[in-house]
Amino acid sequence: MKNHLKALLLLAVCSFVFACSNDDPIPEADDYTNILSNTGESVILKTYDSLSTKAQELFSIAQDLLLNPDVQHLAAARDAWIQARSPWEQSEGFLFGPVDQEGLDPSLDSWPVNITDLDNVLKSANPITIEFLQQQEGTLKGFHTIEYLLWGHSGEKQIQQFTQREFEYLSAACGALAHDAKTLFDLWSPTGENYVQQLIKAGNGSQIYISQKAAIEEMSNALIIIADEVGNGKINDPFTQKDVALEESRFSSNSKRDFADNMRSILNIYTGNFGNYGNEHSISDIIQQKDPLVHQEILAAISLSIASIENIPGDFSDAIFNHASSVELAQTNVRSLQRILEEKLLPIISNL
Repeated sequence: MKNHLKALLLLAVCSFVFACSNDDPIPEADDYTNILSNTGESVILKTYDSLSTKAQELFSIAQDLLLNPDVQHLAAARDAWIQARSPWEQSEGFLFGPVDQEGLDPSLDSWPVNITDLDNVLKSANPITIEFLQQQEGTLKGFHTIEYLLWGHSGEKQIQQFTQREFEYLSAACGALAHDAKTLFDLWSPTGENYVQQLIKAGNGSQIYISQKAAIEEMSNALIIIADEVGNGKINDPFTQKDVALEESRFSSNSKRDFADNMRSILNIYTGNFGNYGNEHSISDIIQQKDPLVHQEILAAISLSIASIENIPGDFSDAIFNHASSVELAQTNVRSLQRILEEKLLPIISNL
């Protein structure tokens, strides 16, 4: 009886091994290296490279404005701020890693501006240098302090309304911004701290991500976070409270562009492209394979969110009072995108 049982077991094992070695090999876990490599190198790294380059250009123009305080140089500085702002807003779909760990997010983008303390610094005898501002709180430097100085509280500041100290502060603040932006790029860059390899080598030597799934889950959650921030914070707070003081980037009337670029950050990560960079290996590969209908739903929701934000008439400060239906539509579409990401994208990723 025992010998017969052993023979049957041996036959079963041999049959299984034979089957696995021919037509039905044992499936291996999916490899997402292409997705992580393209996302890290072509989206995240290129976005931060663009931010660093444009922040340096802003600094250079601010230095020119300090030496030549005229209308033309002021206009150039304002345009350079807008140009530098775009890659930063398009990076908010991946606010993880060094930007969070090194405190660079608040240093670059704290809101609101601490106008009281800013005025105190301007009235003081302290030399205003890059080094001085690097030691200050985020509310005294970064994008929004620069924005406030460039446009003023009403958004209509004239060149003759600037003081010499304000020109000095602008130049130093733009220098500190450029330094932070370069630091962020260097932390990700292969020629710097090479954080990009922590992402690419997830599950295979990464000290941060124990698996490729863990890295992809972090990217997916980051998309949800920025959709939530735009729909339930950036749009919601000034709109529902009818308070322009709660509107980010209001001095420059850049709010709508900010919101749309935040949606583009979702698009960039989801599709694996930034500008002319990227080979489209991305989270979308996984979703399209697992559920093509969800893939199309996500793309449509992103597109609709961007379009409805950009279609809000005029600037956002005016729209929250005079074009409420357009603001509400944009908010609804962003919130819908958030729900799709939470309820349809994330479960697919969590079940890899």
